[in-house]
Amino acid sequence: MITRREWLRLSSVATAGAAIGLNPGTLRLLMDDPLMTRLIPSSEVPIPIIGLGGRWINIDATHEELDGHRAVLQALAEGAEGEGRVFDSAAGYGRGGSEIYAGEWADEDGFSENIFWATKVNVAGRGGGAADPAAVREQIERSFERLRVPVIDLNQVHNMGDPPTQLGILQEYKEAGRIRHIGITTTRDYESLAEVMRSYPIDFIGIDYAVDNRDAAEMIFPLAQELGIGVMVYLPFGRTRMWSRIGDRPLPEWAAEFDAYSWAQFMLKFVVAHPAVTVAVPGTSNPKHMLDNLGAGRGKMPTEEHLKRMVELVEALPGG
Repeated sequence: MITRREWLRLSSVATAGAAIGLNPGTLRLLMDDPLMTRLIPSSEVPIPIIGLGGRWINIDATHEELDGHRAVLQALAEGAEGEGRVFDSAAGYGRGGSEIYAGEWADEDGFSENIFWATKVNVAGRGGGAADPAAVREQIERSFERLRVPVIDLNQVHNMGDPPTQLGILQEYKEAGRIRHIGITTTRDYESLAEVMRSYPIDFIGIDYAVDNRDAAEMIFPLAQELGIGVMVYLPFGRTRMWSRIGDRPLPEWAAEFDAYSWAQFMLKFVVAHPAVTVAVPGTSNPKHMLDNLGAGRGKMPTEEHLKRMVELVEALPGG
């Protein structure tokens, strides 16, 4: 695990990538190709199509672990050019550690203004129960304090928790100019999600999608495109499911036809190739993997024929 101090000793992202063993194809992408962006439909704000999920930063992490995690955020900041580098968190991730440490590090290292800060609120539990409005506001205010920003770019209701109450309060914050975009997330309840999408003026949804988990493309993505709602993809590797199925198999040579030089890039390029997807936010605690993931947002994208071939390959793997 490279530490932040070791990262800062390296003179550039390309040098860092070479030092931590990125393959030549990914190094070329990092040096020669810009990170692609997509427009958020409701605001037309451009953001990179690959970001970082911050669930892994735990409040109880050791100093050594935190130094490594900080290097990951540094890799995001330096590996994604310009503004709008997407960091996705939640009030409850790492028992608050995700927001606390990311906000502290970005502030101290001077790139907080270049981050697209996304987080989540939920005091109602997963898809059930009523949310106490005072507790909702308290949690939202705590996110501002932890992230150390006056305005949050995106705050979503986590896990479909009491949409009338929590989305209503997020809308108040948006109208006051303190939150730029609002949304709601789920990784299971697509029917309820579709109902919320039709009923509330949201800017984003957060949902699971992967090469071996394509249900969202059937029901949810067309609706998002119809209604002009941005899509943030979680679990683009199927949690650890896809890694178990791939094992030590070599990447097929034809993946280079769309500039995929690792299995992570193969899986991420499948996800972001869908036109409804605004951004994918894979989590990682490894700076090498962060740079490798950013390579998925560069170079050529798979064609329709490639996408079919990718699905066929994955469905032939054990566990399919």
